[in-house]
Amino acid sequence: MKKTLINTLITTAFIASLSFASTGAMAGRDFFQEQLIQNMQVTKQKLKQAEAAKGTEQQKLLTEHMQMLHENMAACREMKPKAGMTEKERDEWYTEHQKIMDDMMSQMMEEHKVKMASAPCETGKK
Repeated sequence: MKKTLINTLITTAFIASLSFASTGAMAGRDFFQEQLIQNMQVTKQKLKQAEAAKGTEQQKLLTEHMQMLHENMAACREMKPKAGMTEKERDEWYTEHQKIMDDMMSQMMEEHKVKMASAPCETGKK
């Protein structure tokens, strides 16, 4: 468990350093979107860990993944474009916001597939 936490922290730090280095290239993103994108990368890593796990460990990881998605969704709902943006900047901001929402939806769908693949099949039982 500690190894997983350490790997998550290392991954987060690495992603954070990459995003700070490339912030100038992404005009449509603001600080809060960058933070959320970093959080989504960590969330995606948790989903990959759940896909590789089995049994109760997988269920635990899927529960953690869903909780992280809920937190990210709440943060996304609170986001608003900055006042004083030009129309072009606002359009770029909304484009980035939509990409984040699409990533969340993709992860939810992938989590559902993992859950369904690991669920016991109950054909013929009533």
